Amino acid sequence: MIFNTSSAEVLDHASTRGMHYALIRQMIFAALSLLAAATVWHLGYHNVIRLSLPLLVFFSFLLVLTLIPGIGQERNGARRWVGFGALGLQPSEFVKYIIPVYFVSCMSSFGTTEISIRQFLRVLGVVLIPMLLIMAEPDNGTVAVIGVSLLGLCVITGIPLRYWGWPMLGIIVVAVIAALNMPYVQGRIQVYLNPELDLLGRGHQAFQSKIAAGSGGVFGRGPGMSLQKLSYLPEAQNDYIAAIYAEEFGFVGISFLIGLYMLLVYIGFHIAHQARDRQGYCLAAALTFLICIQAFFNLGVVSGLLPSTGLNLPFFSQGGTSLMVNVVSIAVLLRISQSSEELRHFDL
Repeated sequence: MIFNTSSAEVLDHASTRGMHYALIRQMIFAALSLLAAATVWHLGYHNVIRLSLPLLVFFSFLLVLTLIPGIGQERNGARRWVGFGALGLQPSEFVKYIIPVYFVSCMSSFGTTEISIRQFLRVLGVVLIPMLLIMAEPDNGTVAVIGVSLLGLCVITGIPLRYWGWPMLGIIVVAVIAALNMPYVQGRIQVYLNPELDLLGRGHQAFQSKIAAGSGGVFGRGPGMSLQKLSYLPEAQNDYIAAIYAEEFGFVGISFLIGLYMLLVYIGFHIAHQARDRQGYCLAAALTFLICIQAFFNLGVVSGLLPSTGLNLPFFSQGGTSLMVNVVSIAVLLRISQSSEELRHFDL
């Protein structure tokens, strides 16, 4: 689908960039992803948890670099990438997964005793630093995903509601007030409510996405037969790739895709339920939740049910860094599953 959508855009604009550029780039990142996944597999999930703080510090430093002109790459008004030629990295994608891992590490270090409010605020203070850096890019969608995942971890790890319930409500109120005063967010909300008001600007993608998904009908136009990918829906290989997929494969195809994500979620939570220790349980649940919540947000945006978040579709959209962290997450889940099986055989 990445080749399908990106090559159509190259042909339509008579671009000098090769038709296979996006495909080759994604394949390079796929190879790097498998290498990183193999490394994490051999390390084991306990070592991944132990390394979470150094990794968080390192990628927080990269977040700072994204905001420095000449080092960070700016695209569509946001500075989210560190420039390494054609293979630029998006540090926020790594941080999105490292923060929950670090949170699990901290909760595990406190043992079975109830965490104090001072300890909780110390952990929260550490994770707020990279979250504020991500907001400065700006990338509010990623911050929202991190926040939701942390709320889920608070429930899973049994942190008292009085520590995070009312404070979180206050933070949400302040965040909403601040967001409503940010032109960047205001524009997204207006487009979400009435995309027809700005069909040549912010509302264009949302409106064309509905046309693409709706015109697919039950069985779709057929592979490669999408019309919206011919620059009607620009850069469709990124956030809106599911709209082109729905146009070509119809309701049946998109139902199959949603079914795959549901299967992935079921297996991930099953691995969490069968984990041999509390760390494995929390980590597997957090990683599974991160993947499924991003898929939910992306498909919600494509269908017009949610405002644009800037989040891509895991394992499907173009994005090398996203592919890498998601593949590594699957490797961690498989490692947790293997450890559970080894313990089960040992008990037998």
